Amino acid sequence: MANLQAASSSEASRPPAFKTPSMKAPEFFDGIQPFKVRSFIQSCQLIFHNDWANFSQDRKKVLYATSFLIGRAAKWIEPYLSNLTNQDPNYLLNSWKLFESQLFTLFGDPNEVRKAEAELDSLRMKEGGHVSLYIADFRSLVSRIGDWGERALIHHFRKGLPSRILDQLASHPSRIDSLQDLMDITLELDTRYHERQN
Repeated sequence: MANLQAASSSEASRPPAFKTPSMKAPEFFDGIQPFKVRSFIQSCQLIFHNDWANFSQDRKKVLYATSFLIGRAAKWIEPYLSNLTNQDPNYLLNSWKLFESQLFTLFGDPNEVRKAEAELDSLRMKEGGHVSLYIADFRSLVSRIGDWGERALIHHFRKGLPSRILDQLASHPSRIDSLQDLMDITLELDTRYHERQN
Protein backbone atom coordinates (compact mmCIF):
# COMPACT_ATOMS: atom_id res chain seq x y z
CA MET A 1 0.00 0.00 0.00
CA ALA A 2 2.84 2.38 0.89
CA ASN A 3 4.53 1.58 -2.44
CA LEU A 4 1.29 2.34 -4.29
CA GLN A 5 0.92 5.71 -2.52
CA ALA A 6 4.58 6.57 -3.17
CA ALA A 7 4.23 5.68 -6.85
CA SER A 8 1.05 7.72 -7.28
CA SER A 9 2.51 10.74 -5.44
CA SER A 10 5.66 10.65 -7.58
CA GLU A 11 3.50 10.50 -10.72
CA ALA A 12 1.44 13.45 -9.50
CA SER A 13 4.56 15.52 -8.84
CA ARG A 14 6.03 14.83 -12.29
CA PRO A 15 5.34 17.55 -14.84
CA PRO A 16 3.28 16.45 -17.82
CA ALA A 17 5.28 15.28 -20.82
CA PHE A 18 5.72 17.98 -23.44
CA LYS A 19 5.40 16.98 -27.04
CA THR A 20 7.02 19.28 -29.58
CA PRO A 21 4.32 20.49 -31.96
CA SER A 22 4.73 19.31 -35.51
CA MET A 23 5.48 21.98 -38.06
CA LYS A 24 5.02 22.27 -41.77
CA ALA A 25 8.14 21.31 -43.70
CA PRO A 26 9.80 24.03 -45.79
CA GLU A 27 8.68 24.40 -49.39
CA PHE A 28 11.06 23.01 -51.97
CA PHE A 29 13.60 25.60 -53.10
CA ASP A 30 14.73 25.65 -56.73
CA GLY A 31 16.99 28.72 -56.68
CA ILE A 32 15.11 30.50 -59.46
CA GLN A 33 13.26 33.18 -57.47
CA PRO A 34 15.69 35.22 -55.34
CA PHE A 35 13.01 36.51 -52.98
CA LYS A 36 12.28 32.93 -51.82
CA VAL A 37 15.73 32.37 -50.28
CA ARG A 38 14.87 34.23 -47.07
CA SER A 39 11.57 32.40 -46.53
CA PHE A 40 13.25 29.04 -47.20
CA ILE A 41 15.97 29.76 -44.61
CA GLN A 42 13.41 31.04 -42.09
CA SER A 43 11.23 27.94 -42.57
CA CYS A 44 14.24 25.74 -41.89
CA GLN A 45 15.19 27.77 -38.82
CA LEU A 46 11.68 27.43 -37.40
CA ILE A 47 12.00 23.66 -37.69
CA PHE A 48 15.45 23.74 -36.03
CA HIS A 49 14.29 25.88 -33.11
CA ASN A 50 11.14 23.83 -32.65
CA ASP A 51 13.11 20.58 -32.53
CA TRP A 52 16.52 21.64 -31.20
CA ALA A 53 17.22 18.18 -29.80
CA ASN A 54 17.32 16.73 -33.31
CA PHE A 55 19.02 19.74 -34.89
CA SER A 56 21.73 20.55 -32.38
CA GLN A 57 24.49 19.99 -34.95
CA ASP A 58 25.09 22.13 -38.02
CA ARG A 59 25.56 19.08 -40.22
CA LYS A 60 22.05 17.82 -39.41
CA LYS A 61 20.63 21.25 -40.21
CA VAL A 62 22.42 21.46 -43.56
CA LEU A 63 21.51 17.92 -44.59
CA TYR A 64 17.87 18.52 -43.67
CA ALA A 65 17.78 21.73 -45.71
CA THR A 66 19.48 20.10 -48.70
CA SER A 67 16.69 17.53 -48.85
CA PHE A 68 14.39 20.41 -49.93
CA LEU A 69 16.63 21.68 -52.72
CA ILE A 70 15.51 20.98 -56.28
CA GLY A 71 16.44 22.18 -59.76
CA ARG A 72 19.35 24.63 -59.92
CA ALA A 73 19.79 24.59 -56.15
CA ALA A 74 20.04 20.78 -56.14
CA LYS A 75 22.65 20.88 -58.91
CA TRP A 76 24.69 23.33 -56.84
CA ILE A 77 24.71 21.10 -53.73
CA GLU A 78 25.25 17.82 -55.60
CA PRO A 79 29.10 17.90 -55.64
CA TYR A 80 29.15 18.48 -51.88
CA LEU A 81 26.87 15.50 -51.29
CA SER A 82 29.32 13.23 -53.09
CA ASN A 83 31.78 13.91 -50.26
CA LEU A 84 29.62 13.17 -47.20
CA THR A 85 32.58 11.78 -45.25
CA ASN A 86 34.35 15.15 -45.09
CA GLN A 87 34.42 16.16 -41.40
CA ASP A 88 36.20 19.51 -41.84
CA PRO A 89 34.17 22.08 -39.83
CA ASN A 90 34.65 24.58 -42.66
CA TYR A 91 33.17 22.21 -45.24
CA LEU A 92 29.81 23.47 -46.50
CA LEU A 93 27.83 20.46 -45.25
CA ASN A 94 29.22 20.91 -41.73
CA SER A 95 28.47 24.63 -41.29
CA TRP A 96 24.95 26.04 -41.25
CA LYS A 97 26.34 29.58 -41.33
CA LEU A 98 28.38 28.84 -44.46
CA PHE A 99 25.47 27.01 -46.11
CA GLU A 100 23.10 29.91 -45.40
CA SER A 101 25.63 32.46 -46.63
CA GLN A 102 26.19 30.53 -49.87
CA LEU A 103 22.45 30.23 -50.50
CA PHE A 104 22.06 34.00 -50.17
CA THR A 105 25.14 34.69 -52.31
CA LEU A 106 24.24 32.31 -55.13
CA PHE A 107 20.45 32.46 -55.20
CA GLY A 108 19.46 35.63 -53.35
CA ASP A 109 18.94 39.15 -54.61
CA PRO A 110 22.32 40.93 -54.62
CA ASN A 111 20.50 44.26 -54.22
CA GLU A 112 18.22 43.10 -51.40
CA VAL A 113 19.76 45.35 -48.76
CA ARG A 114 19.83 48.42 -50.98
CA LYS A 115 16.20 47.83 -52.05
CA ALA A 116 15.10 47.34 -48.43
CA GLU A 117 16.89 50.55 -47.39
CA ALA A 118 15.14 52.50 -50.16
CA GLU A 119 11.77 51.00 -49.21
CA LEU A 120 12.36 51.81 -45.54
CA ASP A 121 13.31 55.37 -46.42
CA SER A 122 10.05 55.86 -48.31
CA LEU A 123 7.78 53.82 -45.99
CA ARG A 124 4.85 55.92 -44.77
CA MET A 125 1.79 55.04 -42.78
CA LYS A 126 -1.45 56.30 -44.31
CA GLU A 127 -3.28 58.96 -42.30
CA GLY A 128 -6.21 56.66 -41.42
CA GLY A 129 -4.14 53.47 -41.49
CA HIS A 130 -3.31 51.12 -38.65
CA VAL A 131 0.00 51.24 -36.79
CA SER A 132 0.07 47.45 -36.51
CA LEU A 133 0.35 47.14 -40.32
CA TYR A 134 2.99 49.87 -40.44
CA ILE A 135 5.00 48.07 -37.73
CA ALA A 136 4.77 44.77 -39.63
CA ASP A 137 6.07 46.42 -42.82
CA PHE A 138 8.76 48.28 -40.89
CA ARG A 139 10.03 45.16 -39.09
CA SER A 140 10.04 43.15 -42.32
CA LEU A 141 12.27 45.75 -44.00
CA VAL A 142 14.54 46.10 -40.96
CA SER A 143 15.10 42.33 -40.92
CA ARG A 144 16.59 42.62 -44.41
CA ILE A 145 18.94 45.57 -43.85
CA GLY A 146 21.00 44.45 -40.89
CA ASP A 147 21.94 46.59 -37.92
CA TRP A 148 21.39 50.31 -38.39
CA GLY A 149 21.39 50.99 -34.67
CA GLU A 150 18.51 51.88 -32.39
CA ARG A 151 18.61 55.68 -32.90
CA ALA A 152 18.53 55.44 -36.71
CA LEU A 153 15.62 52.99 -36.58
CA ILE A 154 13.69 55.24 -34.19
CA HIS A 155 14.27 58.16 -36.58
CA HIS A 156 13.00 56.20 -39.59
CA PHE A 157 10.02 54.82 -37.70
CA ARG A 158 8.97 58.32 -36.60
CA LYS A 159 9.54 59.69 -40.09
CA GLY A 160 6.87 57.40 -41.51
CA LEU A 161 4.18 58.16 -38.93
CA PRO A 162 1.19 60.36 -39.84
CA SER A 163 0.79 63.79 -38.24
CA ARG A 164 -2.10 62.64 -36.01
CA ILE A 165 0.31 60.32 -34.17
CA LEU A 166 3.36 62.60 -34.29
CA ASP A 167 1.32 65.39 -32.65
CA GLN A 168 0.29 63.09 -29.80
CA LEU A 169 3.83 61.75 -29.40
CA ALA A 170 5.16 65.28 -28.96
CA SER A 171 3.07 65.72 -25.82
CA HIS A 172 3.22 62.14 -24.55
CA PRO A 173 4.48 61.95 -20.94
CA SER A 174 6.38 58.67 -21.32
CA ARG A 175 10.06 58.66 -22.07
CA ILE A 176 10.88 56.82 -25.27
CA ASP A 177 14.18 54.98 -24.87
CA SER A 178 13.85 52.28 -27.48
CA LEU A 179 12.21 51.41 -30.76
CA GLN A 180 9.98 48.95 -28.90
CA ASP A 181 8.85 51.73 -26.51
CA LEU A 182 7.99 53.91 -29.51
CA MET A 183 6.08 51.10 -31.19
CA ASP A 184 4.14 50.29 -28.01
CA ILE A 185 3.15 53.93 -27.49
CA THR A 186 2.12 54.43 -31.11
CA LEU A 187 0.01 51.25 -30.94
CA GLU A 188 -1.71 52.59 -27.84
CA LEU A 189 -2.37 55.99 -29.48
CA ASP A 190 -3.60 54.37 -32.68
CA THR A 191 -5.94 52.03 -30.81
CA ARG A 192 -7.53 55.01 -29.04
CA TYR A 193 -7.84 56.87 -32.34
CA HIS A 194 -9.65 53.99 -34.04
CA GLU A 195 -11.92 53.43 -31.00
CA ARG A 196 -13.04 57.06 -31.25
CA GLN A 197 -13.68 56.65 -34.99
CA ASN A 198 -16.15 53.79 -34.41
